[in-house]
Amino acid sequence: MKNVGIIYNARVPEALDLGTAILNDLNLSQESWLAPAENLGSLTPKAENTDLVITVGGDGTILRAVNFTGPAGIPVVGINMGRLGFMTELQVDEAMARLPYYINGGNGGPRTDERSMLQATVFKANGKGSEGPYHALNDVVLTRGAVSRVVTVAGVIDGAPLTTFRADGVIMSTATGSTSYNLAVGGPILDPESDALVLKTVAAHMGLSAALVLRSTSEVNLTLEGYQPAILSVDGYVDYPLDLGDRVQLKQSPHKARFLRSHPPSYFFGTLTRRLGFSIRGQ
Repeated sequence: MKNVGIIYNARVPEALDLGTAILNDLNLSQESWLAPAENLGSLTPKAENTDLVITVGGDGTILRAVNFTGPAGIPVVGINMGRLGFMTELQVDEAMARLPYYINGGNGGPRTDERSMLQATVFKANGKGSEGPYHALNDVVLTRGAVSRVVTVAGVIDGAPLTTFRADGVIMSTATGSTSYNLAVGGPILDPESDALVLKTVAAHMGLSAALVLRSTSEVNLTLEGYQPAILSVDGYVDYPLDLGDRVQLKQSPHKARFLRSHPPSYFFGTLTRRLGFSIRGQ
């Protein structure tokens, strides 16, 4: 019997209700547990004895959960209570009936969908140490703070100076994150199982505005210049203030996010337009 962890969105009362039902009604092991996504720091000791994590919420809940599951190599099954649910596997109304398949591995078992992650490390100006590393499944964004002014960022790829961006922000995203903020500002959609990276500006005022698709081994350094402080946002829920001269090193994380899937990889493209809210002629 597998030890199952259930991570839920504490801001959605129904998520706690469903999580509790899963824990009590699916005959899980006594070592299984239930915890809110907003407080995962204390769960690290549980990783060694956890075989599967079920998330109850949406993509945001998964983004938090993978910082626990990724380093430990624990697979995830996501239940969607959000809007898009690009990374989730199940809908609420089917969760209780279908979860035993993922828990017990019926009919040959589900396949494992492995996703690349990003690693961001902040090197403080004037050699004042570093912060991080931070790990992201979707993206890392260097963006302006509360003041509505552009940021000036010097970009370097694999040691070669690229350009100085003057923009509202600069996004580095994974293939998984290509359908998130990157897509909203005109970036490309990548196959979610690709290990490529995307570098894209937000409302560029000067410098390169086109997206760059980079190989998995690329290292990008972004140094904050000019007069405007900024914020480093990691997957939209960790915000780190940046000072002038701070350098952000971005590269592929050593961790992977692993998901259990019942559908083939092509299912992503078959549901892409529906998830984005586009209709298909004749349907």
